[in-house]
Amino acid sequence: MIQIGSHKLAARAVLAPMAGITDLPFRRLCREFGAGLTVSEMVISDTQLWQSRKSHLRLAHDNNTPRAVQIAGAEPAMMAEAARSCMEMGADIVDINMGCPAKKVCKRAAGSALLKEPELVEQILKAVVAAVDIPVTLKIRTGWSPDQRNGVDIAKLAQDCGISSLAVHGRTRECRYMGMAEYDTIAAIKQSLAIPVFANGDITTAEQAKYVLDYTGADGVMVGRGAQGKPWIFREIATYLNTGVLAPAASIAEIQAVMLSHISALHQFYGEQNGLRIARKHCAWYLQGHDANTGFRGEFNRLESASAQLDAVHRYFEQHGQYLQDAAA
Repeated sequence: MIQIGSHKLAARAVLAPMAGITDLPFRRLCREFGAGLTVSEMVISDTQLWQSRKSHLRLAHDNNTPRAVQIAGAEPAMMAEAARSCMEMGADIVDINMGCPAKKVCKRAAGSALLKEPELVEQILKAVVAAVDIPVTLKIRTGWSPDQRNGVDIAKLAQDCGISSLAVHGRTRECRYMGMAEYDTIAAIKQSLAIPVFANGDITTAEQAKYVLDYTGADGVMVGRGAQGKPWIFREIATYLNTGVLAPAASIAEIQAVMLSHISALHQFYGEQNGLRIARKHCAWYLQGHDANTGFRGEFNRLESASAQLDAVHRYFEQHGQYLQDAAA
C-alpha cells in the first residue's frame, strides 16, 4: 500500500492534475472508479489572484480525502504562502508542479522550466516543506531536453528537501507530448529514492500500467490523458493488477450513464453557460472511436441549453447504441 505522509492510498493508480480537466466533477468521477488519489487543477502561487471565480472553482473540494492541491510558481516565499493558504483551506496534500511544459507557464520560469535551475528548485522545495504541516509532493519531467535529463539529480534533491512522493512524466520539457514516453529514467529515479514514485506518461490501458510498473519498479502509476473520456480506466487497472485478468470493457449502457451524470455535474458546478462549453470537450473524449461517423459531436457543440445536451446524448445512444455494442464486441 502506498503511503504519502499519514495517508494510505487504496489503489496504485492515481489521477494526474490537468489544467482545465481535473475539476471537482471529474475528480469525483475518477474516485468513484477507484483512483487512489486525485489532484486538483494547478493554481498559480500568487494568492492575491485567487479571488477570481476561476480560482475558486479550481480550489473547490468535497469531503473525500485526501484532498490534494497543485501549485505552480518560481518564487520560494510566494510558493510557501500558497501552500499555507491551501492547508488553511482544507488541503491534505500540497503538490508542486515542475512538470508542465506549457509556454505560458515556462516563460514565467515555472513548471518544467525550473528543471534547469536546481538551486532554485531546492529553495522552493525547502520553503514549501517548511511552511506546512501536511505532506508536500512533486511532479517533474525527466529533464529539460533529451540531452539534459537531470531527473535523477532533481529527484534526489527533492527527497533530501523532504518531499513525500514524486511523480515523473517520462518525457522532457522539450519533448512536450510528442513521441513515446521513456521509462528508463523513471526506473533510475525509483532505484535512487526511498519515497514513493509514480510513473506517468502514455498509460492508457491496464496492460500498459502493469508493464510500466514492472519495468520501472515504481510504486504506482499516474494517469493523465488516458482517463479523458475513460474514467473507468482506474477500475480496469486495479482489476488487472489485483487478479491478472482484464476487466470487461465498459458497456454502452454504462458509457451513456456516465456521460449523462458527468455532463449534468458540469452544468451544476459551472452554471449552465460555462457548463455547456466544458461538456463539449468531455463529450468528444467519451465518443472518440465511438461516434460512428454520425456527426454527433458537431451537432452537440452547437447546442445552447443544458437540457438540449442531455436530450441529445439520450437520442444518440437510442439511435446508435446497438451499432456501438456490436462494434465493441
